[in-house]
Amino acid sequence: SSPMSKKALYLLGIVITFILGTFLYLKFCCNCTMKTPTIDTGKVSKVVAPDETTVPFILNGSGIDYHTNDNIKFLKNSPTALLPVGDSVSIGVQNLKTFLIANPKQKITITGYATSDETNTTTFENLGLARANDIKKYFVSQGLPDPQLNTKGEVIDKWQTKKDTLFGPVKYAFEAPEAAPAVTDEWIILKEKINGDPLILHFSTNKSRDQLTTAEKEKVADLVKYMEHVKEAVIVAVGHSDNVGNRDSNVALGQKRAEFTKNYLSKNGVDGNRITAESKGPDEPIGENTTAEGRANNRRTVITIK
Repeated sequence: SSPMSKKALYLLGIVITFILGTFLYLKFCCNCTMKTPTIDTGKVSKVVAPDETTVPFILNGSGIDYHTNDNIKFLKNSPTALLPVGDSVSIGVQNLKTFLIANPKQKITITGYATSDETNTTTFENLGLARANDIKKYFVSQGLPDPQLNTKGEVIDKWQTKKDTLFGPVKYAFEAPEAAPAVTDEWIILKEKINGDPLILHFSTNKSRDQLTTAEKEKVADLVKYMEHVKEAVIVAVGHSDNVGNRDSNVALGQKRAEFTKNYLSKNGVDGNRITAESKGPDEPIGENTTAEGRANNRRTVITIK
């Protein structure tokens, strides 16, 4: 084709690009600029609203901070929350669930309020307490852990109300787990001590023994102490062997050593159901299997806390 037709195609391409660009700009960008004010006005109306009728839904504790101007509502004289709750409250409840599951020692107190001119038709001491319990029931239905939720109720003179609807007559207080951290630290330190220098029981070939040295007895005492205080802890006893003979019989021998250790510990104050016995056989030697001393070191059971 001639240079002239190439030039024409080139110009046509520029024109098409320009038209397409203008079209896309009008289609998308104009919509964007039109949308922005509607979002803003939404925000403005929300900011104004609290002064009139709403009480914000607030979850504020160490590690959680959630605010929304929407809230759970109750009809006058009613102990039952109006469901479903708004999306922003629902998101807050899910945040709270994640927070409580991650912090099993954290408790919150749900305080329900009722006004003095409301009638309590429930079996609860007051309507505020009935409301707190209804919120707790709702939270539990959403997967929040029941034992971490406490309830209280108060009767007060007035609450933010519109027609017959009370806005969020409930508050959430996060209890500070006072003494827990110090205690936890003590047990973390003890666990690190136990696992850092674990109790290792050695055995001569095909035999199991239970004459312990003073140091070994102290390690058993530490294990017993830890297991008594940390109720969910589990002890793992792993039996090991040297590499003399075939692997299967060595794995069986390691298992026997682990079982012996489990029986020994359960006779000395540790719940046998909380001890797992397993065997690594000859797979994890700590000494050279070429020497008698090395083989003796490899015939052992190592006891740690999971």
